[in-house]
Amino acid sequence: MSQRDLAAELRSAQLAAPVQLRERVRMIAAAAEPTHERRFLRRRSLVLLLPVAAAIAGAIVLTRPGNNSNQELALQRPPAAVPSGAAVTPPAGVQSGAVRKAFAPAPSPTRAQRYGAWIGVSVGSASAVSDAVQKALRITTALGGYSTSVHDVSAGKTGGADLVVRVPRSHIHEAITRLSQLGTITSEQVEVQDLQAGLNATDRRIARLQRQLATLRAEPETPQRDRTIAAVTAQVQRLQRGEAATRRSAQFATVHLHVATPAPKAAVHHGHGPLHGIGVAAYWTGVGAVYALAFGLPLLLLVGLVYLAVRAVRRRRVDALLSQP
Repeated sequence: MSQRDLAAELRSAQLAAPVQLRERVRMIAAAAEPTHERRFLRRRSLVLLLPVAAAIAGAIVLTRPGNNSNQELALQRPPAAVPSGAAVTPPAGVQSGAVRKAFAPAPSPTRAQRYGAWIGVSVGSASAVSDAVQKALRITTALGGYSTSVHDVSAGKTGGADLVVRVPRSHIHEAITRLSQLGTITSEQVEVQDLQAGLNATDRRIARLQRQLATLRAEPETPQRDRTIAAVTAQVQRLQRGEAATRRSAQFATVHLHVATPAPKAAVHHGHGPLHGIGVAAYWTGVGAVYALAFGLPLLLLVGLVYLAVRAVRRRRVDALLSQP
């Protein structure tokens, strides 16, 4: 018998292992399994520590005080916008008439302008706020003006008031000077808008429409001509009314006056206690632990499921191998 025939004979033969040999193999496998599991657990523990360490590092980076301070600075309210055309505000507390005159530009005597001024003054008490409001109303009336709105609020030692008054544009310098003397100046703004260019354009349009009316009236009378004349006449009247309203409005300047008591000073904190650093460290440690649980727990569950699945498959393979005859 050749070597190839002998190998084929051995492969075709089904040899059954004795029962004693199978029991011996099962005992050896059972004795070696705890050592293998301990080695497997030691390797897997290193794999589990890596995502936990990464989660803790990410939590520390994300919760640093520097990042939070940048976010707080980004969320701060932007400063209020200054109206276009406002003059430069002089130093607070300066009451000189020369500064008032230089601060407020003189209105033009030949051009229509929309003139607006914003004045903020500070007074010592809530009763002084009410007195300033009464003086401001008397000043407005003396200059030939009138008030459009008055809002006065007081609570205990603090108070504030907002007035909107209209004074003749020719008296705006005197109004600004006298109203600024009601207290310590905290803010000033002036806005002047020229309206003459728009009025000149309206005059040219009205003149063009009136020439059109003269041409229409020279034509023979027809229903279509009468309707066109009526429409053009109504347009001319509407433009004239709007122009007259603009000129009347330009004769008065609008002054916004804000009177208030000084804001209370915030309490000053002089440092921290000796245990402040421990409290801060404990706080950030707790925050880091929360982030570590949030990021690391899903990874731990996933690795645990993979480990159980591999172990079950390996156990089935061993049982299937030992159950073969």
